[in-house]
Order: sequence, then structure tokens, then C-alpha cells
Amino acid sequence: MQMNSDLQGLRVMVTGGTSGLGLALVRQLTAKGARVAFVARAAANVERVAAETGAHGIVADIGKKDDIYPIAMQVTASLGGLDVLINNASSLGPVPLALLADTDCEELEAALAVNVLGVFRLTKALFGALAASAREGRGALVINISSDAAVNAYPCWGAYGASKAALAHLTAIWDEEAKPDGIRFLVLDPGDMDTPLHALALPDADPSTLKAPELAATEVIEEMLDALSVRAQLFPGEYA
Repeated sequence: MQMNSDLQGLRVMVTGGTSGLGLALVRQLTAKGARVAFVARAAANVERVAAETGAHGIVADIGKKDDIYPIAMQVTASLGGLDVLINNASSLGPVPLALLADTDCEELEAALAVNVLGVFRLTKALFGALAASAREGRGALVINISSDAAVNAYPCWGAYGASKAALAHLTAIWDEEAKPDGIRFLVLDPGDMDTPLHALALPDADPSTLKAPELAATEVIEEMLDALSVRAQLFPGEYA
């Protein structure tokens, strides 16, 4: 695969692909020629984005265990395999945001189900497809979207921050363990963005002070290209 801004033929999966960063990623990736599948929970939104972009839309919830393997099967069937997985979908936990002492156990569990377990289950279900991509010299990269709440102790962000901290460490461990399979793992913090999730968390925030999702998507894609280029430099025979 040629490593440049032309993503023609690159097979990419995006979770949470109908709003915010996920939607911006689906739009930019398809515009650059990538073959994209995405997942979100609302059928009407999935149908709208699929019609707009030509990407393959999947109606499902990564926070539900029983949805994971149907998602994985649809991804590999529609794309013919997988080169890049972008785990973008996130749950805040309690809304409005709450102190940990006021957070219900079920609210913490909901954040972990999407932000950690959902990512783990989907990545595990697609691991074989990613390993096959690596063997074929096509890429094999997992990008997990995190937050500065994973490293900074912000009051009332406990459920979200704890789940993103767990995700960051999970990513680092998997990056070490997956080296023999040729799969790279990255955790990226896109910064504070003008997204529905941010508005849900901080409804009084001034949108003009926040990063546009389109800019964040461009930065994520640049990081993706850099990671794929590094692999091409390390294993030039794969990309001949």
C-alpha cells in the first residue's frame, strides 16, 4: 500500500460514526478514498451518514456484549477485511456529571461497558482480521480515542476519567503484546471539541473556545498515516 495522503483502498472501521469526531472521520476518510464501515446506535442517523458518504453503516451498541460479533462480521464482510480500527465511541457515565460519591454503580458500569469493555471486545473480535492485514502488508493499526481526563483528576469526571485511564493502559499493554502479530496500538487525545458529547457534559461551554471536530479528524488521520508510514519504513518489503 502506498503511504501518502491518498487512502484509496484502506479499510477502516470507526465507532460512534454519526456525530462529532466520528462523523468527521467518516467524512474525511471516505473523501480520501478509504473504504469505511462505521457503527452507531440510532438507525436514522446511520442511514443518513451512510447515504451521504457511501460508508457501510451498522446499527449497534458497542456497550452491549451481544452486539460485538455481529458488528465484527459485518465489518469484515463489507470491507473484505480490516486495516485500521478507530475506537471513538464514548460514554460519559452520569449525566449531569456527578461526584464519585454521588455516582451510581450502574452509571460507572455504563461508562466502563462502552469505554473499556466495548473497545476490548470489539478489538478482540477483529484481532484476527487485523493480524491478517499485517501479514498482507496492508497496515494493521488500532487507534483508541482518549482524553486528558485520563491523566488529570477533574472533579465530577470520575466515571469517564477512570474508564479512559483504563483504556490508555489497556492500549499500551496491547501495543506491546501485539508486536509479534504486526499490529500497532495508539491512544490519542484529540482535545476539547465542539461535539454533542462535550455539550452534554458542559452545556454552558462556549463552542468558540473548542476545537472543531473536522480539525481533530484531520489530526487523527495524520497520526494514522504517520503510524502506517513507520511500519512501512520498518518493514519495507511489505509495501513493495
